[in-house]
Formats: sequence, structure tokens, C-alpha cells
Amino acid sequence: MEKNRRLLTIGQFAALHGIHKKTLMWYDEIGLFRPAVIHPENGYRYYGYHQSAILETILLLRELDVPISEIQAFLKDRSAASMERLLSEKIEELDRDIAHLRGVRKTLLQQRQNMRTLLTMDLSEISIIEKKGGSLVTVEIDQQTSFDQLVELITAETKKYQLRRLHDASYGTMIAVESLYRGDFGDYSRMFIEIPFPIRKEGLHIQPAGAYLRAFYRESPENAVQCYQRIFDYAAEQGLVLVGFSYELIINENVIDRMEDALVQVEIPVRPVQGDSGQRREGR
Repeated sequence: MEKNRRLLTIGQFAALHGIHKKTLMWYDEIGLFRPAVIHPENGYRYYGYHQSAILETILLLRELDVPISEIQAFLKDRSAASMERLLSEKIEELDRDIAHLRGVRKTLLQQRQNMRTLLTMDLSEISIIEKKGGSLVTVEIDQQTSFDQLVELITAETKKYQLRRLHDASYGTMIAVESLYRGDFGDYSRMFIEIPFPIRKEGLHIQPAGAYLRAFYRESPENAVQCYQRIFDYAAEQGLVLVGFSYELIINENVIDRMEDALVQVEIPVRPVQGDSGQRREGR
């Protein structure tokens, strides 16, 4: 054994680093991390404190899911440059994972709010809410676009923006206010996708901040017409005019099996009427 240097048994060294001694035995077997000394008679493994830094580096890289082969290659060419390169790659991966988790959290918060809304909602109620501005990815559609085609479009957009799953984003449809005032309640012109993390791309739809009318209806053309008629009446009573687009999304799609049971949330930007009451319904 080495003189003038204290050595630890495999159990002691494993305990020092909070791992099982079988991990050290495996590392030795694959040539990743060898003991400082192996007793020539009984084959016992002994480790020195000076090996702690190397082991902790290996454990860090393993925690970051660096493959054993890459760790072995790094240890054969251990330098500041190779370490910096390896850590930079892992930091980029972590940043992507953190952004993904933040997006998932935002989506989960929205879905939880939807479930709370389902438990307390009154389908006949119309309310005024304040929304923060945001940017939406939009895809043009028309009245001939089927539900199956919508799903395909959503899938394509999630891949384009590197979303991992469909449920990573909220999505719905848009109707121009002008179409609503003309009575074209099925004139959906765009599908929108709310990406749960910041993106910088040209061509995004800016959803304005400010006051919105919010209402709900059970999925059917007849119910949609009745809902928008109630919205028109409510806006007139409150001295408000609808502007921009109506944003519709289904808030209970993950707890239903049939589209007939879908509950649609409607949100439309509004502003106070300017001029006489005859201008309250723009486009009419």
C-alpha cells in the first residue's frame, strides 16, 4: 500500500461520496474509475482522498446523463478545454429542459384553472376580465377545415416550434369580429397556438392586452349563435364595442370523450363605445 497517505476502504470511500460501493466496483470493472490500491493478497480495493475530485466530476456528469463512453473519452483527455466544451453542451441542454418545464408548468396552471372554472361556471354568465398581451402562432383555416385537419395542423406547428407534445401548448380558433357582426358565426379564419415559452419569430399574431368579454357555450352551432347574441346584448348594455378577434378554446377536452360535450370559452377584446350608440356594433 502507499505510504504516508491515508487510504479508505471501498465502503468508506463510497459513504464519503454518498453512493453505494457497488457503483465503485462497477466503475472499476469498466475501467472508468479505478481504486488507488488493490491489496495483492485479498484483492480489496482502497481509495485515496486525492481521488475525490475525479469521482465527483464523474458523478456530476452522470447526473447530467452524460453517457459512460463520453465520460471515458473526457477522462482520457482531461483538460480545461474539453471540460468547458462538455459543460457548455450540458448547459444548453439544461436550458432547453428548464424552458420546457416552465412551459409545462404554465400549461398545467391553465388546465387547472380550466378545471376550477368547470366546477363553478355558469353557462349564462358573461364577465369582463383583464388579459395580458401575448404573441400567438396562427394558421389560416376556413369553414371547410375538418377537425382531423385541425389536429394535423396543430401537430405540424408543435414540431416546428420544437414542442415535445401536443399538450405542451394551448390552442383554439379565431373569428374576426366583422364576421360575427355579419352573423357568420362559423367563419373561423385562423387557428391559434399559445406557445408556453417566449419565441421570436416573424408573423406572430399579437393578442392585445386589456379588457375582454368572456362567455361560455356548449359545443353546437345553435349554442354558438345564442352565446354571441348574448355577448352583443351585454356589450351594448355596458357601452362596449367588440374589436379584433374572438378567441375560442375548449376548456374540458381532457375530461370528455365526445365533442358534443365540449365546453367552449369565448374571449373577445372590448373598448368603450366612442360616439353615439348607433356605432356600438361595428360593421353592421
